[in-house]
Amino acid sequence: MRMILTILEIVVSVLLVGTIILQAKGTGLGSAWGGSGEMYQSRRGVEKVVFRFTIILAVLFGALSIASVILK
Repeated sequence: MRMILTILEIVVSVLLVGTIILQAKGTGLGSAWGGSGEMYQSRRGVEKVVFRFTIILAVLFGALSIASVILK
């Protein structure tokens, strides 16, 4: 059980780092891949999905970390 939690925690942490890198401050996803430099006040489309996915991954990572400590 502890091995499964450890593997899940590693996978979630890699995904979390990836989603955080996609949200580089001052750049939208469009400009990160060579799109125009237009800035929006609110997140739209893919940026909104990535933002919410980042929050979900952070909560999941925290829960896995707590569960790992409890099972030790």
